[in-house]
Amino acid sequence: MDNHLIELMSNLLEEETIRTVNEKISQGIDPLDILDDARSAMINVGKRFESGEYFIPELIMAGEILRDVSEIVKPFLVKNDKSEISGKVLIGAVAGDIHDIGKDIVVFMIEANGFDVIDIGIDVPADTFVEKIKEFKPRVVGLSGFLTLAIDSMKETIEAIEHAGLRDTIKIMIGGGPIDDEVRKYVGADAYGKDAVAAVGLCKKWIKDIP
Repeated sequence: MDNHLIELMSNLLEEETIRTVNEKISQGIDPLDILDDARSAMINVGKRFESGEYFIPELIMAGEILRDVSEIVKPFLVKNDKSEISGKVLIGAVAGDIHDIGKDIVVFMIEANGFDVIDIGIDVPADTFVEKIKEFKPRVVGLSGFLTLAIDSMKETIEAIEHAGLRDTIKIMIGGGPIDDEVRKYVGADAYGKDAVAAVGLCKKWIKDIP
């Protein structure tokens, strides 16, 4: 963990952040370590938003910095042979969560590991998740949430999926700043991923195991 990089990103210092990330890449630092520091910084940004220190413009700025960082590290992430494993994964940020912080990195990493990923965007109502599951028939559904208000939206989304009779046909993973195993139990998901690597691991396990 690089507290300096986390602090730069948390304070929305874009130029310093980009320079530091480029230096790390040139030094051969694992890009996944950089992404993990970025995740920690975005958790800080989310806390500052919820405490009233940051507002929507700061969230947008944080998202732009994260996208810049991800664009730098993406070429250095190892892609696996797409013939290894395949299956559909549907991902979206739940209702009330207007940011795609972290989600885009998860989408990229899952795609890089050979999966057909359908990204349905941000602030997605529960009914839309149900519609898209019926339409695309994914094997795995990922619910993303950056803010704590997303937790109840995740619960409502999973309940809507259950009421539609679709729950037994899919595995549901959740992820985002405030997510942990207690949240997973509360919302009724199958697992939570603390980062993109964990999300890839869940997809590989579940799509292999689902008949």
